Amino acid sequence: MRAQKRKVLLGDIFGIFFAIIIFIVPFVFMFVNSLKDRRAANKLQITLPTKWHLENYLTVLTENNHMVITAFKNSLLLAFFSVLLLVITCSMSGYILQRRSDKVMKIFSAVILAGLMVPPAIIPTISMMQHLHVYKTLFGMTMVEVALQTPFTIMLYRGFMNTIPIELEEAGYIDGCSNRQMFTDIVFPLLKPVTATVVILNAVNVFNDFTNPLYFLPGAKNATVQLTLYTFMGQYSSSYNLLFADVIVITIPMLILFIFFNRKIVDGMVAGAVKG
Repeated sequence: MRAQKRKVLLGDIFGIFFAIIIFIVPFVFMFVNSLKDRRAANKLQITLPTKWHLENYLTVLTENNHMVITAFKNSLLLAFFSVLLLVITCSMSGYILQRRSDKVMKIFSAVILAGLMVPPAIIPTISMMQHLHVYKTLFGMTMVEVALQTPFTIMLYRGFMNTIPIELEEAGYIDGCSNRQMFTDIVFPLLKPVTATVVILNAVNVFNDFTNPLYFLPGAKNATVQLTLYTFMGQYSSSYNLLFADVIVITIPMLILFIFFNRKIVDGMVAGAVKG
C-alpha cells in the first residue's frame, strides 16, 4: 500500500515538474524579457532586468493608433456574442437530440458528427459571405465561429443531458408546462455545470482564434488580439521586449479565466460521461 502511494506521489511530482517546464518557464521567460530594454531582451536570457521598463506595455497599447485596444474590443465582442448564440442554440439542440431517437434525429446526429471531422472550406465560405454582404464584419465572423464550434458544443450538452432524469419532465407536463416552459424553467437551469464548461471553452477558443479572423475578418479596424501578434512580429522582429509585452497582454485575460474556472471545465465535461 505504501509502495503504491509512493508511486502516486512520484507521479504527481513528475506531473507538476513537467507542467512547470512546459507552461510556467516560457511564461516567466517572456514576462521578464518584456520588462527589459531592446538590447537586453534581444539576448533572450531568463534573467531579471537591471531596470524595469514598464513603458513597454504602454508602447504596445498605444502603437498603431491603439490597435491592441481596438483588437481587445473586437475579440471580446466576438467571443461574447459567439458564446451567447452557442449556449442558446446548442443547449436546445442537445436537448432535442437526446430526448428523441427517430430517424430524423439520427440523420441530424450524423451531420453533427461530420461537422467534427470535416475541415472548414475557406474559399467557398468567403464567397458565400461576400454574397450575403457580411464579409469583413463582426456579424459574419460571429456566424463563422458559431458554425465551427456548434458540433462540439452540441455533443457536450447532449452528453450532459443524460444526467437529467426524464421523470422531472414528465412531472412538468403533468403540471401543465408547455414545451418552451419545460426547457427554460426546468431543463436549462439544470445545465449550469455544462453551460459553464461551454462558456469557458468556447470563449477561450474564439478569443484565441488566429486563422479564421485572418481569412474572414481582414483589415486593421477589424483586428483581433491574435492578429496584433502577427502584425507586431513583422513590426518588432528586432524588438523582443515589445513583442513579448504584446504576448503577455493578450495572454493574461484568458489565462486568468482558465485558472479560476478550470475545475468547472472538468466537472462539466466528465459529468455526462460518468452518469451517461
